[in-house]
Amino acid sequence: MHNPGLMTGVFYLLFTSPPSFLWSRKLDLNGKVAVITGAAVRIGRSMAMALAEAGVDICIHYRSSKQEAEQTCSEIRELGRKSLAVSADLSDSHQAADLIMNTAIAEFGRVDILINSASVFENKNLLSSSENDWDSHLDINLKAPYFLCQKFAKALQRGQTGHIINLVDWRAQRPGTAHLPYRISKAGLVTLTECLALELAPDIQVNAIAPGAILAPPGEDHSYLEKRAEQIPLKRAGCPQDICDALLFLLRSDFVTGEVLSVSGGEQFSPGA
Repeated sequence: MHNPGLMTGVFYLLFTSPPSFLWSRKLDLNGKVAVITGAAVRIGRSMAMALAEAGVDICIHYRSSKQEAEQTCSEIRELGRKSLAVSADLSDSHQAADLIMNTAIAEFGRVDILINSASVFENKNLLSSSENDWDSHLDINLKAPYFLCQKFAKALQRGQTGHIINLVDWRAQRPGTAHLPYRISKAGLVTLTECLALELAPDIQVNAIAPGAILAPPGEDHSYLEKRAEQIPLKRAGCPQDICDALLFLLRSDFVTGEVLSVSGGEQFSPGA
């Protein structure tokens, strides 16, 4: 016999307690281990601190910013997490990848997260760029991440899952004449992200973050960001926390891979960008 009260209760449960396959799954980062290149300063440092606050142990890569790297490690330890700093020249890509990953694994036993953040950013076009400009951008921005990803994937233990996050740029996804070697290197890193998302699935998720106007380049002051903001649809610059929020979203998801998440205020859609 039809029971209106029972049916009302069923509908209440369905709409207030959705089935488990509809639940949002949020991965716990506590106890994970991350390697972050270029993590002594700027956005890399901000990401390192954000992950430490989420319970992640951090291997900080730096090239020459030893004092800043040691300071960042100290602040991470104050949060109750483990940290170490490794100096390596990413222009010697294969050797640097071996050194960074081997040191991290020797210290922590494994690596769960690889963040390729270190980058060369120079405004050169075809006529103004040299072979050294080309080599430095491609070696550090693309070749080094390639071999770090390779080393990371080979070191993954049975039953372990992992994340790779590549820092790219909205410029990588549209043509332009400025920052040409840089733009090409980041376009290659976007392609690497998408290809590895296929090759390394299902054990490793591979995504990219494409920052916009977050920090002024070295040698520029805040007026640089104010000028950039005029061309941004949201009419303001971002901040490192915006990148950290995107990073945590990607790392806590178990169903996002092969994506490029633009954190740019829509600047990639601006005329003349």
